Amino acid sequence: MKRVIIGGIPIGGGAPICIQSMTNTDTRNVDASSAQIEALAEAGCAIVRLAVPDEAAARALAEIKRRARVPLIADIHFDHTLALIAMEAGIDALRLNPGNIRNHDNVKTVIREAKARNIVIRVGVNAGSLDRAKYREPSPENMVASAREHIVIMEDLGFTNIKVSLKSSSVRDTIAANRLFRAYFDHPLHLGVTEAGTLRSSLVKSTLGIGTLLLEGIGDTIRVSITGDPVEEVIAARMILRFAGLDTEPMVEVISCPTCGRTTAEIEAIALEVERRRAAIRKKHTVAVMGCVVNGPGEARHADFGIAAADNGGFLYFEKENAPIRIRKEDAVEHLMRKIENA
Repeated sequence: MKRVIIGGIPIGGGAPICIQSMTNTDTRNVDASSAQIEALAEAGCAIVRLAVPDEAAARALAEIKRRARVPLIADIHFDHTLALIAMEAGIDALRLNPGNIRNHDNVKTVIREAKARNIVIRVGVNAGSLDRAKYREPSPENMVASAREHIVIMEDLGFTNIKVSLKSSSVRDTIAANRLFRAYFDHPLHLGVTEAGTLRSSLVKSTLGIGTLLLEGIGDTIRVSITGDPVEEVIAARMILRFAGLDTEPMVEVISCPTCGRTTAEIEAIALEVERRRAAIRKKHTVAVMGCVVNGPGEARHADFGIAAADNGGFLYFEKENAPIRIRKEDAVEHLMRKIENA
């Protein structure tokens, strides 16, 4: 497997899988974009991509880059001169959609400049933006053919700092395209299901698509595309890596019961509050939030920390091999979080 380096972060070749996201601010607004990049970094995002729709956005990258503590990727479509400006601004990598820059001479100009600056280029193939003059159907085979076409152009110019993504809004096509690509190429792969929708549908589609490929050993970076706050993308990506056994950054995992007629407390509200507050904690713990005394004590005992609703309206608190202690319902979250934070 080949490896590339983006802003000091190794991608591919057995390196840890890297979480990416993308700002949804106006890139020309340096303050807003910088603030969102910081929020993404705080949530655990390793690399952030920004849209570059025009020259003003491209020129704003220099100051955004100066403020950022994570590597940045410029997302370029249609106008190759924006890529040249972005590289001059100090961007760490480029994302180019092959179907959107039709003039191969312009593509070659960008490649030569990227080679001179040792900048990684991600060949981003989306099913929805294939060159329809060449590829009538957005099939996995055509997605791979499009990627191959541009890889050849790059390699003919001696350029090897290549990362590839093959995304579709179809989970099946995304999986098939990445499997097919990996059978023929060893370039690092960025995984994602594009246009995956709002939080609920994206979580399902991304878990199926990204999770399936990761468990097959395919994929080097991931993005969970969600309509809305990109911080949610990072949280979801961390959870996918965690549940696939591929996370390298410590994370608090919350186990909570589905609730039933035996539930004696507002478990959903409690679990959501614990999940919200655990996002900033960089520790590897399992926390159980359970709603009754049937399965609750057993699950809580197996977790590092746990609470289970008791019949008297309070909670039992469990910690490893220690005997449980009773705590008041209104103290449950604070007690639990204090123990996690001090562990």
